[in-house]
Amino acid sequence: MMRRPRSLNASTAGSFPFLLVLVVTSSFLSGRCLATTDSHHRRPPAGRHGPPRPVSPPSPPPPPATTFSVLQYGAVGDGDKDDTKASVRRRVVGGVRREVVDGGGAGGLSLDGTIVANTDSGAWCSGNAVQQWLEFRSCTGLTIQGSGTVDGQGSHWWSGGAPATDIDADRVGTNNRPTALRVYESTNVAVTGITIQNSARFHLTFDTCRAVEVRGVAIRSPGDSPNTDGIHLAGSVGVSIQNATVACGDDCVSIQDGCSRVLVRGVTCGPGHGISIGGLGKGGAMAFVSDVTVQDVFLVGTSAGVRIKTWQGGSGSVRGVLFSGVRVSAVKTPIVIDQYYCDHATCANQTAAVAVSGVAYSGITGTYTQRPVYLACSDAAPCAGLRLEDIKLAPVKDGGYGRLYGPFCWKAYGDEVRPVVPPVDCLMAGEP
Repeated sequence: MMRRPRSLNASTAGSFPFLLVLVVTSSFLSGRCLATTDSHHRRPPAGRHGPPRPVSPPSPPPPPATTFSVLQYGAVGDGDKDDTKASVRRRVVGGVRREVVDGGGAGGLSLDGTIVANTDSGAWCSGNAVQQWLEFRSCTGLTIQGSGTVDGQGSHWWSGGAPATDIDADRVGTNNRPTALRVYESTNVAVTGITIQNSARFHLTFDTCRAVEVRGVAIRSPGDSPNTDGIHLAGSVGVSIQNATVACGDDCVSIQDGCSRVLVRGVTCGPGHGISIGGLGKGGAMAFVSDVTVQDVFLVGTSAGVRIKTWQGGSGSVRGVLFSGVRVSAVKTPIVIDQYYCDHATCANQTAAVAVSGVAYSGITGTYTQRPVYLACSDAAPCAGLRLEDIKLAPVKDGGYGRLYGPFCWKAYGDEVRPVVPPVDCLMAGEP
């Protein structure tokens, strides 16, 4: 039997009172809602995608009917006692001991206070398995809400921080660091109002979910915290992320294989690596992403603005993407397609590639510190159907950021609709 990690401390933050409320309702909806600290890291399914459909926010889940306070079950919240056992019932599922809340379908978490993570690495690491701190699994109609904070105490895990570019997660050991909050194989999920800060690894992950709404969430970590994606999507369909603020050491929003009908609107990002699709196709994998809209976002001091990144040797496609109303301030490279993505020191040249097509950029404005546009597409699978419209990008004046470069293109096909400043003359007209 796997040893259960000591994972959850309930504590006060200064004089701020701790209150963690677990909301559980019985429901005719199928499935069981498991809030767990164990990990089942699976690659999202690939290739389950229909034709493009308009992005629309999912319907919110029904309101919960019954409320239980963890204080009624022996939780103390003094910053010292491990309240996991007191807060939830223990259940043995599939031979693995977990801390779970069985909601019979619908349920939720109401947080008005601070939850502080256990910093004992021995309680988390089991071989190379990725561990989750808080996990909700197989839920239908899950609501996570409140004005409280989830504090991952990531500084205990970060080893010297991360360089300005993407890092090799295996090299720095981030695969043994817990993600703060993961929702897995769930439908009709709403996460609103909470703050997640200083996660050891990813902050908020949705893995193989349907109909997800994230609104008014704040993510806070230093810009040099390694591999700390803000909101990470994998194998999820029908996701709406709106009015969030994200500061982290990696992608503010990361959209991975199997995602479609994703809307990102009203997000402020920085520091971080921007809003990214990928990297896709690592290790020759097949990956599909479609129907993504990123609209009315603001990026400040990030290494990239809006980005698509794929590894050499992969297969599949990225299609039907709109970046609209993107404001950037002192962003290194605001517009990026990189089909030669590599987070190691060196990567082998390979012929196959994840195809990128039907990507539109409209209303991208602001300042950059190195290069306005970088479109590095594959020889074997050139980028097709790119559209640049109303682009106004200028270098930061007297910023001391080093040498400036003009737009770069390689095997990139599409068209410009003026104004496009500076002109992207390297973009080739027509089809590949």
